[in-house]
Amino acid sequence: MATFLYRLGRLSFRRRALVAAVWAAVLVALGLGALTLSGQLSNSVTIPGTESQRAIDQLTEKFPQANAGGATARVVIEAPAGTTVTDAKGKAAVEALVGQLKTAPKVAAVVDPFQAQSISPDKRVALAQVSYGAKAYELTDGDREALQEPAEEARAHGFTVEFGGDAVQGIPETGATEGLGVAVAAVVLIITFGSLVAAGIPLLTALIGVGTGMGGIFLASGFLELNSNTPILALMIGLAVGIDYALFIVSRYRHELKLGRDPEEAAGRATGTAGSAVVFAGLTVIIALAGLTVVGIPFLGQMGVAAAVTVAVAVLIALTLLPAILGFAGTRVAGERIRLRRKPVETTHGERWARFVARHRIPVLLVALAGMAVVALPALGMQLGLPNDSTAAPESTQKKAYDIASRSFGEGSNGPLLVVVDAGASTNRQVALGQAASNIAKLPDVAAVTPPRVNQAGDTALLTVIPKSGPSSTQTEDLVAAIRSESGVLENATGAKLAVTGQTAANIDVSEKLSDAMLPYLALIVGLAFVLLMLVFRSVVVPLKATIGFLGSVAATFGAVVAVFQWGWLTDLLGVESTGPIMSMLPILLIGVLFGLAMDYQVFLVTRMREEHVHGAEPQEAMVTGFRHGARVVVAAALIMISVFAGFILAESALIQSIGFALAFGVLVDAFVVRMTLVPAVMSLLGRGAWWLPKWLDRILPDVDVEGEKLTKHLDAPGDDERELVGASR
Repeated sequence: MATFLYRLGRLSFRRRALVAAVWAAVLVALGLGALTLSGQLSNSVTIPGTESQRAIDQLTEKFPQANAGGATARVVIEAPAGTTVTDAKGKAAVEALVGQLKTAPKVAAVVDPFQAQSISPDKRVALAQVSYGAKAYELTDGDREALQEPAEEARAHGFTVEFGGDAVQGIPETGATEGLGVAVAAVVLIITFGSLVAAGIPLLTALIGVGTGMGGIFLASGFLELNSNTPILALMIGLAVGIDYALFIVSRYRHELKLGRDPEEAAGRATGTAGSAVVFAGLTVIIALAGLTVVGIPFLGQMGVAAAVTVAVAVLIALTLLPAILGFAGTRVAGERIRLRRKPVETTHGERWARFVARHRIPVLLVALAGMAVVALPALGMQLGLPNDSTAAPESTQKKAYDIASRSFGEGSNGPLLVVVDAGASTNRQVALGQAASNIAKLPDVAAVTPPRVNQAGDTALLTVIPKSGPSSTQTEDLVAAIRSESGVLENATGAKLAVTGQTAANIDVSEKLSDAMLPYLALIVGLAFVLLMLVFRSVVVPLKATIGFLGSVAATFGAVVAVFQWGWLTDLLGVESTGPIMSMLPILLIGVLFGLAMDYQVFLVTRMREEHVHGAEPQEAMVTGFRHGARVVVAAALIMISVFAGFILAESALIQSIGFALAFGVLVDAFVVRMTLVPAVMSLLGRGAWWLPKWLDRILPDVDVEGEKLTKHLDAPGDDERELVGASR
């Protein structure tokens, strides 16, 4: 591996113009494709095979007039103080608004609140329901503006008009605020390298990698239905790993220049040694992200594959384009601090910290583990759910509509359940529908059941059930389960079947599916990565320690996420506008992404320790020396990742905010508590035992030479071997 990458690095260095031209052509081609062929991104969250999705498919086939799969909007109309919506002025305003809503683009039907009797007991609030013939992600900004525009006339007469539902939700976008993370990353790079040229190269290659990946994603959106969060996750991960991978190789390149190597040789050695670590670090991230495809959740699989491809691009750029750019920059990358002669070795902060940890390893271990356990405690109270209008920003029209409807009709009015009655096998369909409505009305937490709407064939009906509790409550989850359990009773009595759907039921199904998939997914990625890390470190103990440390990082991160996004701690400081249940997709997404990133630091830090060990250093000294060489770069890399992820806390979407915070906090804990504290403490405690590997397993595992031991022997020993390697790279 190291020998091949050494040759690739030298080749890219010499053929730098060609390599740069190829990557420029790829970037331009994908960019043009994205501009001309991209499609609309989706904000729908569905999982094929769930009962809610099967019911939607059934309605689409047998009752298309119901527009069950289309977007919906709830329009809340509140009369001015001292008046009602049922007096002459109020009724005229409501009817005028409903009439205008019917003419909005793509609107299939509007339920008149007077006909549906959706008037609050105090007669001050009316609730209209708008159904679209298109899905929510198919609506444009113009469609959403056309929906809300008629409200201005009613507002001018003193009425309050607010809108809720998925039809109002736009596609989340990244803004200029997320770029603050990149700016902080640039400052960290300048401080780390002391050179504008050296600091600029990782930023340049990362931006090229992200541009290539994003171009491919938007090009694919023209042919596939992609979730709107797909490019955002790819942007997050691509920026972070792109900068980090280039940082490690550039740091090694500067180290080789310091030893007196000529630039081409330095580029080859940097790619052969640090590049090998980049390959295996990238593979752990790719495994974790691509593993999201096996949990049976399409939108999550799409996000994982897109981010994994972006990481793969970052690795390829680090191994090819980066050496080419180093060829253009030459020794200017070294900056003023670097001299081409070896300077006396000075004791660094990293070495002092490593020796301190080694001397006090037991107390350090106990304090670090206790601290992580305390931070993880809030995770015991984690509640999972998907976003709805209750978690929207306080000043948004969705949140205002939710609050008015909750106050006037009860919280359940914001999350109606759609019950599909399949009466095709019933001998008396009318009796079956009546019994279905009667049985459901008797269940706990049911506020109302509307009269059934029947299709033209008379074999499928649709009931709307209004719960007493809100869409995110456990009572509503229990109600959905209770209604579904009534299906067997109804079928035995009448031959008809029940199914529950609607946005609230679909969110419950998605959350349950995500929760069930978490442990199998965790076992999958941990198992695959454990094997990969055994190949890298040729040890059983080091991968085991890395995995246990990762689980501690995840637990602490879950605790912090619950404290902020569920309990509301530090929300003003972090700019979090609303709290509520944690997004159902966040835990499994965090496990995948954080595992890959955590293994990055494990690979970069411990491979240098192993490199010293295989070159003959005693275990204790190998730990200290490896830590001294790797600590500065790992700290810089962690600060860069934290900065990039933290920039996304400023996004408008609650999901993006929570992902950004979780990844930033997770990297903070994993890099500084686990890798920079627990790792040296455990390595010092285990000594030579850290590198234990059964002899039979040692014979089976291939030697991938990540540390570049064979490469170093070939290059440092004059003779035929060196001429052969250099000649082969020409």
